[in-house]
Amino acid sequence: MDFPASRAEIVETAEDNEAPVEVINFFKSLPKESYGSREEVLRDFAEAERRFALGGVGNAGRAQRENLGRSATEDAPEPRHP
Repeated sequence: MDFPASRAEIVETAEDNEAPVEVINFFKSLPKESYGSREEVLRDFAEAERRFALGGVGNAGRAQRENLGRSATEDAPEPRHP
């Protein structure tokens, strides 16, 4: 692919080369309308992948994920038995 290229051209190239749907969707969600180089695309792609792996919440969400469900169990009322 030749650069500079628009996001739409990148997506079209991925589709034409039968890239997996997940890759095409990542390209569709790239933040910039156009890219000057392959490295620039890969940088944004890697950042989007990192955010996706963390649930889209950044570094603060990482600590929250470690405690997932803790408040629901620790703050829950004592169970009542019949």
